[in-house]
Amino acid sequence: MLAHFSGVGYTRCMQTVEVFLGALAAVLMVALIYVLARQKSTQHERALWLKEDLRGLSEDITKLKDSMQAQVADRLDKSQASMFGALQKQSDATNKIIADITRNLTELKNSNKRVVDVADELKTLQNVLQNPKQRGGLGEYYLDTVLGNVLPPHIYEMQYRFKDGEVVDAVIKLDKGRLLPVDSKFSLENYNRLIEEKDKTAREALVKSFKADLKLRIDETSKYIRPRENTLDYAFMFIPSEAIYYDLLVNNVGATGTNARDLIEYAFIDKKVIIVSPTTLLAYLQTVLQGLKSLQIEEQAKDIQKRVAELGKHIAAHDSYMQKLGNSLGTTVNHYNAAHKSLGRMDRDVTKIADTAATVEPVLLDKPSVDD
Repeated sequence: MLAHFSGVGYTRCMQTVEVFLGALAAVLMVALIYVLARQKSTQHERALWLKEDLRGLSEDITKLKDSMQAQVADRLDKSQASMFGALQKQSDATNKIIADITRNLTELKNSNKRVVDVADELKTLQNVLQNPKQRGGLGEYYLDTVLGNVLPPHIYEMQYRFKDGEVVDAVIKLDKGRLLPVDSKFSLENYNRLIEEKDKTAREALVKSFKADLKLRIDETSKYIRPRENTLDYAFMFIPSEAIYYDLLVNNVGATGTNARDLIEYAFIDKKVIIVSPTTLLAYLQTVLQGLKSLQIEEQAKDIQKRVAELGKHIAAHDSYMQKLGNSLGTTVNHYNAAHKSLGRMDRDVTKIADTAATVEPVLLDKPSVDD
């Protein structure tokens, strides 16, 4: 396109130059004829002079034409170069914009794909939550995660089976083999209906249904309180939903103003069931963990006390041995001193008979004292 534009411009400029030169030549010819007509020369002289002038004029016109063509060509080259540079910059800018748009479209496509993936996952999660059995499995998994984040693996056990075959979701193992039952309950369907319902009469019916459902879950949890099988006298009912737990805690169910305090009192006083959420369960578990550590320290202290008592017995036995050794050493010293005294007497008898100086000087040892 740029080459075509340059060719057309160059042709038009050359045509303009030729028209200008033709007009200039015509004017000069008219002027020359006028001048020659007024001169008083012969026909032949005028012809020769005119011929020379025309030749010179032709050469001047040719030079002027070449000069103008060169100037026009130079200007066209400069204009073409400038225009080409501008077009090149514009093309580079356009290509950059296209590349940016392409990259942004690619990122947008990837973002849309991630949004679609998240939407699919949320839809899958919604399907899971709508299925009571799968929802129960999710609650058990949540409970396992909370316990695993706080307690060592040997402190708790999932899916604990009692002697009659009943299975509780989890038990926490305390001192002396005692067990704290924890069961996960997820009363979500009636709660969601209660939240979404606008009709007052229908809401009252749903409140009764929700409270009956929650009371049934409390009764189910209380079945796992079995002191004969070494459980504590109470159990935890784990509600994975903070919203439901909060409504119970603030004395409202589903923001209806319906008193729910009787459910908490019924659970704790009548059924020995403590209702916990993920947050409160963590606090209880921290308390249990600190209690276990205190019991461990107490057991270690008892073991140290036992070992110190055993060490005291060893010390007493060692003291008895030392008493016996002291007595034995005392007897040995007595025998030594007696023998040394006897040797001294014998030496004195020898010196008397031989009339020599005594050679033995008895050195007596002190008897060891066992009282120190």
